[in-house]
Amino acid sequence: MANIKSAQKRVLSNQKKAESNKSAKTGLKTALKKGKLAIESGAADMDEAVKSAVKTVDKGVAKGVISKNTAARRKSSLMKKANAAHETPVKAPVKAPTKTAK
Repeated sequence: MANIKSAQKRVLSNQKKAESNKSAKTGLKTALKKGKLAIESGAADMDEAVKSAVKTVDKGVAKGVISKNTAARRKSSLMKKANAAHETPVKAPVKAPTKTAK
């Protein structure tokens, strides 16, 4: 451990911040995983899970746990999957045969 008093304080505060950040990152990963699982399983509450995951990512940026670019990348990835899950293949309409006058 450091000999200087301010360095000792800094070591202790860094340990507290590391614990807090670890907890926040774990929660962030869990929320993203729940969102992805909801999308893959096609759960009824998929939109709610995605919304809470995005909210958790935004909170992580506000707390300084992850950078805004990392947050944007993770949200974008999640939203692409969610939008792909919402899309259903649309079939082209079949035209009924028409009678032609001769």
